[in-house]
Amino acid sequence: MGWRGLLKTSDLPESLFANPVWHALRTEHRHFAAVEGDACRYPGDVAPMAAIAAPTTSALRELSMLLSAGESVWLMGESYPQARELSFEETMLCLQMVLPEEIAPPESSFEIVPITDAPEMVALTDAAFPGFFRRRTCEMGSYYGVRSGGELIAMGGERLMLDGYAEISGVCTRREHRGKGLAAGIIWRLVEDHRRRGVVSWLHVGNANRHAIELYLRMGFRIVREAMLHRVMLQSFKCNPHVTK
Repeated sequence: MGWRGLLKTSDLPESLFANPVWHALRTEHRHFAAVEGDACRYPGDVAPMAAIAAPTTSALRELSMLLSAGESVWLMGESYPQARELSFEETMLCLQMVLPEEIAPPESSFEIVPITDAPEMVALTDAAFPGFFRRRTCEMGSYYGVRSGGELIAMGGERLMLDGYAEISGVCTRREHRGKGLAAGIIWRLVEDHRRRGVVSWLHVGNANRHAIELYLRMGFRIVREAMLHRVMLQSFKCNPHVTK
């Protein structure tokens, strides 16, 4: 099944969502931002994400000043020029999805609780998408989980926050507990929060993650657009006081 035929490009404004990390770090998440000219980034222990105002060599060089030796971050955009300070390591095609206002969250059939224990959250997410969830990622928004015998078996929360839009992220379930509707229940809890705050629920998902995409589609999420992520790495040593490990 191809996803392109499902695109609804008017559901999230291009002005924000072509470069959402930039806008998050300039607005709702500006307290996290390390900035150098036309480049900005989250601290390394919050999220491996950065952005530049426009895809120029000068902006990429400014980004390199925010990285430490051997460190890599993800940039969103169609393409970027080369900059000798940075190497482009890999790309990842994602989908941006949004939940329409007319979709009503159902009631949950199990207990969903707020969670704040960063080590157990990192341990759970590392089994699904290693390296993306960091020690302070939970500071980006609210996180909820489901426990069994005291063990965290499913979780999800908020990541990129823009004016009027809250991204759902970090959704994962231990393999032995999948198929019970835990992930969907946590997502609906987040959606309820968003509706109370008057913000729109949206998310990113890897284009190859068919299981997750099909779940989101069943829940009523719509695919808005494809988004390309580029992992870039600093090639030479830079010492910068803004960098937080």
